[in-house]
Amino acid sequence: MPKGQHVPLRTCVVCGNKTVKADLVRIVATPSGEVKVDPTGKLPGRGAYVCADGKCAQESLGKSRIEHALRRQTGDENWARVEASIRALAGTD
Repeated sequence: MPKGQHVPLRTCVVCGNKTVKADLVRIVATPSGEVKVDPTGKLPGRGAYVCADGKCAQESLGKSRIEHALRRQTGDENWARVEASIRALAGTD
């Protein structure tokens, strides 16, 4: 019986759910200092993953855990843009 192809798992930094990359949204801290949602998963910079349904980013600890994972502070205005992008990708607008 042939082995199946290995599928790497990623972990949501907010809830700790481990799943395939397609079920998560990558948030990246770019080398220029900007924090934004990376829908392609290929932008350069330090990345962190949150559940694609958008619920984890809205939790009270979501912002602080994402900032810790990215090793970067985000302003309220920038965080609002990131949250809106996650909601748009999740279709929960």
